[in-house]
Amino acid sequence: MSEANQDLKTLLSDKTYLNIPKVGDVIKGKVISVTKNEVRVDIEGFRTGVVRGRELNDPSSDLESVKAGDDVEATVIDLENENGEVELSFRFAGHRRAWDTLAELFRTSAIVIVKVTEASKGGLLVRINNLAAFLPVSQLSPDNYPRVAGGDKSKILEKLKSFVGKPMEVKVIDVNEGEEKVIVSEKAVWEDKQKSVINKFHVGDVVEGQVSALADFGAFVKFDILEGLVHISEIAWQRIDHPRDLLKMGDTVRAEIIGIEGSKIFLSMKKLVSDPWKSVGDRYRVGQVVKGKVIKANPFGFFVELDPDIHGLAHVSELSRKPVKDINEIAKPGDELEFMVVSVEPEQHRLGLSLKAMTEPEKAEKPEKKEKAEKEEKEDKQEEGEK
Repeated sequence: MSEANQDLKTLLSDKTYLNIPKVGDVIKGKVISVTKNEVRVDIEGFRTGVVRGRELNDPSSDLESVKAGDDVEATVIDLENENGEVELSFRFAGHRRAWDTLAELFRTSAIVIVKVTEASKGGLLVRINNLAAFLPVSQLSPDNYPRVAGGDKSKILEKLKSFVGKPMEVKVIDVNEGEEKVIVSEKAVWEDKQKSVINKFHVGDVVEGQVSALADFGAFVKFDILEGLVHISEIAWQRIDHPRDLLKMGDTVRAEIIGIEGSKIFLSMKKLVSDPWKSVGDRYRVGQVVKGKVIKANPFGFFVELDPDIHGLAHVSELSRKPVKDINEIAKPGDELEFMVVSVEPEQHRLGLSLKAMTEPEKAEKPEKKEKAEKEEKEDKQEEGEK
């Protein structure tokens, strides 16, 4: 190799002297000319580049606004085409910028407005910086979360479809360029806005609010600008099948805050009412005969209401001395029967009842017999006092 060629090779290898891009690089340049078929770009310190092909007709490429003299960014897709020019792409450069922007939005937790383009059973599809993103149902704010009785998927989808075409404030919570996956959250924005309010409340505080929604698993209560969940087990001390058994939309209720996890607030209504099971031993004891109303029949037995606060269980094994083939042949919801109390467990909130024990009268303490004995004892004491 001659000395001149060696000097040229050294010069070309000196990137500080000559900035030679490589395929995939995003370079800056100035538009020289714009025609129907191509856009020519001067790459300073190198050579002329050209943008051509299908992306010139791509409505998302914003080429209509490009004119001579504009400073632009483009991606190198070939260092030398058949005409000795650098083949460039605005679309790829825009794609690169879009992902870089998403990464920055994720890093800074910035709020961005997106438009909902489509709904599916799992959530909403949105566009952010011309890229598709997914907003899962679980990441909707409480105001937009589709609370549908029974979790009916068709009704959930119907609710989600109502958001198509509407803008939403979201945060980017996951970005994976390799998998072309972007997850956004409306709930994260809502949580940020609620933080200052949530910080005013603590576990143990008593709040008052209105029932805003009823679900199989509990009731939602709005107070201040927040919303909390009263799980079905925290609504009342007695067993209920559904929150609507005791509550309806718009009811004003008081509840105690029993947990705060981020934006989730958990409430208890029953904690504000004294536990009736603490004194259950004063009213019911083993061997006592009581009247109760069957409120639910299950394959394993009857749930029986003894009074508004105390419910007992008559297990299927305590219904008859013969094998029970169909529990409904013995009783059905609404029937009132006499049972014998066979167990009382205040700490476990359990009271066992038996029908089959009623077939042995000598073991049953009939209510009328008990009342008669108490009356006679009272009269005897009165006579002794008169003497």
